[in-house]
Amino acid sequence: MADKVYIFDTTLRDGEQVPGCQLNTVEKIQVAKSLELLGVDVIEAGFPISSPGDYNSVIEISKAVTWPVICALTRAVEKDIDVAAEALRYAHRKRIHTGIGTSDYHIRYKFSSTREEILERAVRAVKYAKRYVEDVEFYAEDAGRTDNEYLAQVVEAVIKAGATVVNIPDTTGYCLPEEYGAKIKYLCDHVDGIENAIISTHCHNDLGMATANTMAGLLNGARQCEVTINGIGERAGNTALEEIAMILRSHKDIDLETNINTQRIYPLSRMVSGLMNMPVQPNKAIVGKNAFAHSSGIHQDGVLKDTSTYEIIDPKDVGIDANSIVLTARSGHAALKYRLKVLGVNLSEEKLDQVYEDFLVLADKKKVLHDDDLLMLAGADRAHDRHIKVDWLQATSGIGMKPVASIGLDISGEKFEAAATGNGPVDAAINALRQIIRRHVTIKEFTIQGVTQGSDDCCKVHMQVESERRLYYGFGASTDIVTASIEAYVDCINKM
Repeated sequence: MADKVYIFDTTLRDGEQVPGCQLNTVEKIQVAKSLELLGVDVIEAGFPISSPGDYNSVIEISKAVTWPVICALTRAVEKDIDVAAEALRYAHRKRIHTGIGTSDYHIRYKFSSTREEILERAVRAVKYAKRYVEDVEFYAEDAGRTDNEYLAQVVEAVIKAGATVVNIPDTTGYCLPEEYGAKIKYLCDHVDGIENAIISTHCHNDLGMATANTMAGLLNGARQCEVTINGIGERAGNTALEEIAMILRSHKDIDLETNINTQRIYPLSRMVSGLMNMPVQPNKAIVGKNAFAHSSGIHQDGVLKDTSTYEIIDPKDVGIDANSIVLTARSGHAALKYRLKVLGVNLSEEKLDQVYEDFLVLADKKKVLHDDDLLMLAGADRAHDRHIKVDWLQATSGIGMKPVASIGLDISGEKFEAAATGNGPVDAAINALRQIIRRHVTIKEFTIQGVTQGSDDCCKVHMQVESERRLYYGFGASTDIVTASIEAYVDCINKM
């Protein structure tokens, strides 16, 4: 019988630490419910003491889902643990995830401490958390760069103190797969009482080896892996859930299995990408739009004869409809509703009607609508309740003429209009908007991404602005670059 690998999803904690990817509580609940349907065993819902938003999200997620364990992160600090326990009070199954840095880098430079003192703090934190919950996970931060002998001492001590899971993070993504696998094996071979706890992997992708390191850990005795949807996370990201799930499914010779319903992977991938304004790179394994695309004539010939010649995964196994319905201006409500559902978007009939009207307008401009167009339309529907809305926008530019733009805003029902010139149509439109929104705002980052192909391309604009020393992130999407840019700017203003 295959060994069970527990999937610990940290999309809503580590994944949400990416700049510009913050979700509100309603959106977090939407993701959490989808993670439950996907079959994850543990949902790390947040870091409660870090902010009121994280605290409230852990509470509401605990109420919203039933069978996954709900986990809350803390430092090895009693106040952190108190707050986490309070936030978890409604969880059906709860876990406190506490820990401290164990590498000499952390001990010396972060804590100005000693190995002995860190060991004492680790044990004290686990014992304190154990007063609140039976299920306590300990993380040895920067374990990837921690001396194995000292790491084994820490792991043995926290297990004796009551830890049920011990997390061995490669926090900086430094380890080579052989090195990380050997570290897990060393712990399994040298820690007295190791059989009383589950060893967990938590690998970062700074050198592009997160998935390889996670697999090395699993092959050497770890039985929980900490992952995120689409591999999102701080810096270069975390191990991607979809990659681990499909590696274990594809390699029948590996005697490990998960609870993951793989056919739900793609819809959830698109949902997270849309909600977090975090595009999935086209060549991303499993869920990238090119993951099952074949352009080489040799490859096309082979696939047409037998898909197994160049595909080791059936697209339908990850929820991709290989024979997807092509949406045009002639498509009806049913086709739109079906495709949105495939993409992980479920709308009420009233909201579907609103999106369908926008869909027909966009479909008249484009011959074929792609998935990103639909997600843009569904996302645009979320803007209806915002404080500031763009009523209309007009921009003019050309060779030999100065760009000029006019804009009309609705601010809580009151109408405003302004016009301005600029270095280009986008600059002119933003200058006009600034005449109405009289607040000092500096654009720190401005990114335009095309998501389809051709002159009728749908583009996404991601914007970062600074106001009063605080950063805000905005997102806009349209077939018109100026419109998408203004939507992104207004999105930032609404978040202030």
